[in-house]
Amino acid sequence: MPHKIVVIGPESTGKSTLSKSLAEYFNCPWVPEYARNYLEKLEGQYTFDDLLEIAKGQIREEETAIKKTENLLICDTDLHVIKVWSQHKFGKVHSWVEQQITDRKYDLYLLTDIDIPWENDPQREHPEPKQREYFLEIYRNLVIDSGIPYQVISGSLEERRKKSIEFIEEKIPLFN
Repeated sequence: MPHKIVVIGPESTGKSTLSKSLAEYFNCPWVPEYARNYLEKLEGQYTFDDLLEIAKGQIREEETAIKKTENLLICDTDLHVIKVWSQHKFGKVHSWVEQQITDRKYDLYLLTDIDIPWENDPQREHPEPKQREYFLEIYRNLVIDSGIPYQVISGSLEERRKKSIEFIEEKIPLFN
């Protein structure tokens, strides 16, 4: 089973850019955020049930990517993100999502900091600094509570990449 690294954090913190860069560096597959493609095809606002479909799609994409590697998989998000959005927007979370969070295992979290400028995007909802801080704290608490090693990733894109590579190489036995 490959080691799975999750890049997690608030909106517009460079998760996709970092995920792709790490996959290129380690020559491994990465799982893009399924929600982006799903929401681009959706007409109108997303619903509570859409979040369940997004979660299932994210897991399908992850399972497909796992089959393409023996060593390392980079995941641009996990179901904690669906949980956070579902709880925030609808005040509840599908039990399937909760169960998957419990059942699925990851090896490391890279928590992307809010120290880079917000980039406007029609799919992003919370550009205000206080909201970004609020969500960063939620994600920080989630990764702390998971008990899985994590590193806050901040700085320029190059600094983020370097810090992430160093952390992965230090923590994953494959690279020791």
